[in-house]
This record gives sequence, structure tokens and C-alpha cells, in this order.
Amino acid sequence: MKRHRLLYHYLINNTELFSSKDSRNILHFAPEKAFYDILSKMEHLNYYPGDLEPENYKFYRKTNIYKVNITNLHFEDNFFDVILCNHVLEHIMEDEVAMAELYRVMKIGGWGIFQVPIDFHRDKTYEDPTKTTPDERYQAFGQLDHVRWYGIDYPERLKKAGFEVHDIRYTDQFTAEEKFKHGFPEKESIYLCYKR
Repeated sequence: MKRHRLLYHYLINNTELFSSKDSRNILHFAPEKAFYDILSKMEHLNYYPGDLEPENYKFYRKTNIYKVNITNLHFEDNFFDVILCNHVLEHIMEDEVAMAELYRVMKIGGWGIFQVPIDFHRDKTYEDPTKTTPDERYQAFGQLDHVRWYGIDYPERLKKAGFEVHDIRYTDQFTAEEKFKHGFPEKESIYLCYKR
């Protein structure tokens, strides 16, 4: 997918996640196979891929996928060096609770990337808890299982949980030709969050 290619490009070129040999605890929500295949083979990492429904994954290999509830994580405080949460929060009714849990389990000095779909024409995130059926949610939020459209206030929501947020307009760094060549989305930010 386009967003996976963009995230991989960012991680490989702007972080030491794949190049460092330091031992790290990594939490990865709703693990995409492409990232799972890389991270689960890195012997020095303590890799925790997790999902609310791990039984739905068909690519179990060395590392099992843990059953985790992002709004009630069973990990201790200050445990993870890195957290990857790619297009998960838009599915979570209590996203503020989820963000607080992400902050709690991240180590001081740790970092995470928390991607969500953004409507860049929307100043404020749109939510409506009365939209409960798949059809209503599709009409309101663009997908059957989404519960909101995040606006450009998304970084402020993360900051309320305690994070230092860097809104990196990553796709703006590439020409139209480069985005086409690499198969990147037309417009997507990287939301890099630190716990200081």
C-alpha cells in the first residue's frame, strides 16, 4: 500500500529502527505483514506485535501476535522504546484513552509513529457517536469501520495525552514524479511522537 511504502521510506531514512543493533522493546499494533516480516527476524529486538483479534492473522511465524486492547494495555509503565500504530486510532471510539495508554507504556525518551487518515481540509476532527451502522459510518467517515475523520487538529489531540509531537509533512519533500515513482500517497504527514 502507498502509506506502507511511505512509512518504510521514512523509517529506513530517518530513524535507526532497522539499522541499529541496540536491544529495544517494540510494540506494533495491527502489524502489517511487510513490517512484521522485517521486525520479527531482528534477533536483538523484543518485538511485540499486537491486535484485538490476533486469530485473524494468517502469517504467524517466529513471533506470535499478542492479544492487546489499545485502551487497556496489559504492559507495565515505561516499557517500550518504540511504538508503531499505523491507521488504528480512527477505529477506536475512546481514542483519548488509547493515546493515554500509548503514552503510559512508552519509555521516557522513547518514540512512536501514530498514523491516521487526515482530512487536510478539516480544521477539527469530526466525530458523531450516533453513527453506528456500517453504512452510516461509511457515509460519515469514508470507511465502514471508522468512527471519525481526523482533521489538522490531530497533533493537538496527541499533545493532550502528553506527547511531544512532530507533524512532518513528509510527502511535501518529494516531487510529483518522485511520488509516482515510489508509489507514495499524494499527501500524508508522519506523526512522530516522543515521551520526554
